[in-house]
Amino acid sequence: MKIVYHPLMRESYDHTPAGAPGRLETSVEILSKHPDYEFVEARPATEEEINRAHAPGHIKRVKADYDSTREDLLYQVATLAAGGAIMTAEIAVQGEPAFGLIRPPGHHASHSSYWGFCYYSNLALSLLALRTNGLIEFAFVLDFDLHVGDGTIDILGHDKQFIIHNPKGQGDDAYLADVQDALKKHPDVDIIAASAGFDQYERGWGGNLTTQAFHEIGRLMFEFAEEHCENRRYGLLEGGYNHEDLGKNILAFCEGLRGV
Repeated sequence: MKIVYHPLMRESYDHTPAGAPGRLETSVEILSKHPDYEFVEARPATEEEINRAHAPGHIKRVKADYDSTREDLLYQVATLAAGGAIMTAEIAVQGEPAFGLIRPPGHHASHSSYWGFCYYSNLALSLLALRTNGLIEFAFVLDFDLHVGDGTIDILGHDKQFIIHNPKGQGDDAYLADVQDALKKHPDVDIIAASAGFDQYERGWGGNLTTQAFHEIGRLMFEFAEEHCENRRYGLLEGGYNHEDLGKNILAFCEGLRGV
């Protein structure tokens, strides 16, 4: 399974929890030592790719909105996250599961604004790239971050070709039942993608889900993809701020996504 990532993402690019030092350390360490995962270096998104989802002037605002020792670091990393998201989707559409170990997150970035530690709408950009290139028509988005992906909804929610679901439920059983029910209700699509937020974790901000629940979410996506979209599935990192356990939670999700 491919893990899309860039070493620059390990650097602290702003003073938000998403850009904090050390946030990706356990994830890189655990996944890089696992024999079933191959790291692929993310490329920066082009302005043309970013402008598919965002209003004129959005890129200029991101370039100017830095809080870093290196003036352009935020812009560089955000552009790599967007490009890495597109790469992740391109791998997945070929039938191989993939995970974008990327930051900044993206699901709070809307067409003409951004907040919540996000700058570009990574998930939306990845799906729009696939559709623009004639690789998909319909997609299912599972956003299991603690916070609703209002930016993704703003960009894709009006389009009937994209189904977006944000699960609810307190505890593993209720939450997973919601995910399973949502997947059962929807017809065949061309791909399933996850805004993979790990801040629902029992030792995280949400205080809700166990590591096993993240594995089960991945497994449900695997089963859905096998039956409904020719094994095309991927996830992109959104939230998750327990640095110590983020790596094991991402691994659990990826193992489920592989059907293991």
